[in-house]
Amino acid sequence: MAFSRHVAILALVAGCLLPSGVQALWPIPTTLETGMTALKISPSEFYFDVQIEGAPSDLLDAVAQSQYYLENDKLGRLVVGRGANDTTALASAMTVSNLTLSLTSGATVEPISSEAVKPLGTRSEEYALTIPADGSAATLTANSTLGLYRGLTTFNQLFYYYGGVTYTLLAPITITDAPAYPFRGLTLDTSRNYYPVGDLLRTLDAMSWVKINTFHWHITDSQSFPLEVAQYPELAINGAYSPQEVYTASDVQYIVQYAAARGIDVLMEIDTPGHTAIIAATYPEYVACFDARPWADFANEPPAGQLRFALPEVMNFTASLLSDIAETLPSSYFSTGGDELNTNCYTDDYPTQQQLNSTGTTLNDALDTFTQTTHGALIAQGKTPVVWEEMVLNWNITLSNETIVMIWISSADAAAVVEKGFRIIQAPSNYFYLDCGAGEWLGDDPTGNSWCDPFKTWSESYTFDPLANLTEAQYGLVLGGEQLLWSEQSGPQNVDPIVWPRAASSAEIFWSAKQPTGAPLNVTEALPRLHDVRYRMVQRGINAIPLQPQWCALRPDACDLYA
Repeated sequence: MAFSRHVAILALVAGCLLPSGVQALWPIPTTLETGMTALKISPSEFYFDVQIEGAPSDLLDAVAQSQYYLENDKLGRLVVGRGANDTTALASAMTVSNLTLSLTSGATVEPISSEAVKPLGTRSEEYALTIPADGSAATLTANSTLGLYRGLTTFNQLFYYYGGVTYTLLAPITITDAPAYPFRGLTLDTSRNYYPVGDLLRTLDAMSWVKINTFHWHITDSQSFPLEVAQYPELAINGAYSPQEVYTASDVQYIVQYAAARGIDVLMEIDTPGHTAIIAATYPEYVACFDARPWADFANEPPAGQLRFALPEVMNFTASLLSDIAETLPSSYFSTGGDELNTNCYTDDYPTQQQLNSTGTTLNDALDTFTQTTHGALIAQGKTPVVWEEMVLNWNITLSNETIVMIWISSADAAAVVEKGFRIIQAPSNYFYLDCGAGEWLGDDPTGNSWCDPFKTWSESYTFDPLANLTEAQYGLVLGGEQLLWSEQSGPQNVDPIVWPRAASSAEIFWSAKQPTGAPLNVTEALPRLHDVRYRMVQRGINAIPLQPQWCALRPDACDLYA
């Protein structure tokens, strides 16, 4: 079976012909054909017919998960009455009894968890879903178990609940779907504040519901080192906030496996050579300007401290550390960070200056050698390095052509990076930083604001154009994008409402890219669907923040600015 992103929409999904509030799919599929017939499901009798010989256990687990959501979502339609007016249509509705899952002819049967960590561009996430109106079997077909998993998430979004009945009003339904971009991520910083494992698992669940496929785990920073590394146990012993606030090796493996079973790759980041002050708690001789005051002269936030990357022993230590961590992870990618390197830290640092002077090299030369050494260790393990944009724009260093560069300072920087031929991930702070707008977190600054004000609403994020200012020849260098939560003011207590449902906005940008009609994405069309995502998340235990008063959610467009 072939899946195309260029098939035109055939359906009656727009305009007044549809019952209001039923368009719930997020991200919106590539093609969508629907009718206007009510169709019921009896969750206790409905079954999933997996017609795959040797079906992997994580696919069977995904089917069980889908069955659970079908039985327990119990989401009322977001209309006045929450579905009370649907009872007449439901009285004569047929009942669909099963969903048949199958792979296309010749497809290789692999676990979802194996498919999820394949290199970008080689994962098969496309699927086709058909639900007839006459009660005959629904079908879900894909080229991979990962594609089947994506289709199951769509299937569950189609159904509502009222008066003991689970149903859709859209039958027959035909969907073909595939992502516009291979990378769709969410970054979470677990160094400024620690998140228990359970909070990470819950976040992974929510990510999977909107087809986000990468958990960018910024696990360490200057404030804490909560990662247990077998070869360097003292880093966590001395660098975590407490023995209870550590991600053990078994924790990491469980999180990685849990993510992969949900179609999510874990991209771990150990930021170097900046953002490393905490390493001084174990190796003080490796860190320059540790806790220097005033901190603002030496770092973007306290505490100051950066690796003495010019020293051979620090270079070798870092390469060994990154390599030891990376070899425990199945992902093809590993981030070494590289942002916000403050050169003031080294101006009066005697060990650094002595090394530079004795070898006749500059700080830039030393960073080049450091980067080639640390990246070389990762490449030797088959990992592709990922860096922040400064490594390309602020320094003259040699990076592998395969290096992936994350754009974060401004969306305007993307053009300069792709001009150098690098593949990029769009993560610009002016659109995608979820922590912006919460006010100043530094003490003794009562009138201060966050550096990246204002608050980035879902609708502002949703207007982001991943291809802005690029030439058509450069479009292929955009791998996708992600929203990010830096945790100076976040933790397990507020992660749900800070992230959700706002992070779903980029999920749709990078999965759908456009509406099924070919029209651009727009916030007016999207808002009722995002309401639906948010309410379904709440039904599933996510404390997602409301987007509007419920009065507005039940009356699409009634609360628009010029309504």
